[in-house]
Amino acid sequence: MKKQFYIPLLVLLLSVATAGYSEDNHDHEKHEKHEKHEKHEKHEKHEKHEKHEKHEKHEKHDQHSSVDKHAEHGDADTDEEHKEGLIALSTAQQQKIGIVIESLVKKEIVSETRAPGEVKLNAYKTAKVTTQISAQVVKQHVVLGESVKTGQPLVTLSSVDMAEAQGALMVADQEWRRVKKLGLKVTSKRRYTEARVARQLAYAKVSAYGMTPQGIDSFLKSGDASKANGEFKLLASRGGTIAQEDFIEGAVIEPGHVLFVITDESSLWVEARLTPQQLVGIKQGTIARVKTISGWTEGNVSQLFHALDENTRTLAIRLTVPNPDDRLHAGEFVDVYLQNDRRDAALAVPETAVVRSSDGDWQVFISEHDNEFRAVEVDVFQTSNGYTRIEGLEPGTRIVTQGVFFLQSELAKSGFDIHNH
Repeated sequence: MKKQFYIPLLVLLLSVATAGYSEDNHDHEKHEKHEKHEKHEKHEKHEKHEKHEKHEKHEKHDQHSSVDKHAEHGDADTDEEHKEGLIALSTAQQQKIGIVIESLVKKEIVSETRAPGEVKLNAYKTAKVTTQISAQVVKQHVVLGESVKTGQPLVTLSSVDMAEAQGALMVADQEWRRVKKLGLKVTSKRRYTEARVARQLAYAKVSAYGMTPQGIDSFLKSGDASKANGEFKLLASRGGTIAQEDFIEGAVIEPGHVLFVITDESSLWVEARLTPQQLVGIKQGTIARVKTISGWTEGNVSQLFHALDENTRTLAIRLTVPNPDDRLHAGEFVDVYLQNDRRDAALAVPETAVVRSSDGDWQVFISEHDNEFRAVEVDVFQTSNGYTRIEGLEPGTRIVTQGVFFLQSELAKSGFDIHNH
């Protein structure tokens, strides 16, 4: 009985103990998990805190670097602005380039009158080659721009009118020879005179049609009737250059058509137009300077026109300009500067010192410091005898007068614009 009672009790006690141990063990696992969770949260917070501190330090460092870089950049900009527009050249470089510097002073400038002009052929040294009859071009012997001599063949023509005239001349010449040989003792005076006149008329007709005296004589001496074929050559009536031509081989040329223009281009005309007010002080023989694309040349007034142009109300003047190097050509537009008796004192520099800027304004280069040059805009009023009158600078300013184009090129390379400075 007692054994039966103790056995269930023992089982119960074991169950309770087992349950208690299980609960304790479960609580212990919960506690360990809780501690691990807290440690994990603390670790994450600690990592986040460290990352945040590192991030703040990094941002501060970047800001500090940016400020430093900005400061450095600002210093560079300041230096660049200080140097911008200045061209630095050593003394050796200036000597090699040929830089010449002069102080700006007042000079005596001869007053000039400027007028537009046009180059034209000198009509007194020009000849037109044409024909008096209708003819066909057989062969061309010279071309445009070629230099020819007096009597040189220019073109061979063929004409029906010339053939008839040549035939009539040969008949008249033979008749005249026969009558002349018989003399007045055999033939009547009337017959003698008629034969002579007929020959002269036939000769004059062939000559007027275009045959030269040498060509006519050669034709008559041959006595060959087959040569009366209408062919003849036009010869140069003067030496010069073929300035114009207007035909092609095989073309039929009508009377009066100009085939060639021959001119001596060693001297040309320049015609300019001035108002009556501008003509005051201008007379025949007045010295003039002519500005062309290739440079300057001089001439003098050779003729003054006396009738005003109805449209422009201007008077024309004619200059005779030497052209030995063939720089001028008919049809070219030029600027004419006519000198008068008035003289003025003004600040002036050699015209080589003044150039156009990129925007078209006039500028000069000044030497501000040793071995440094800067472009400065000026106002240009007059150019005379190689000097240009300017305003915008003080007397004594050191101006570059030679080597300006090199400085202008260097300025263009830098891309500096004085308007934006």
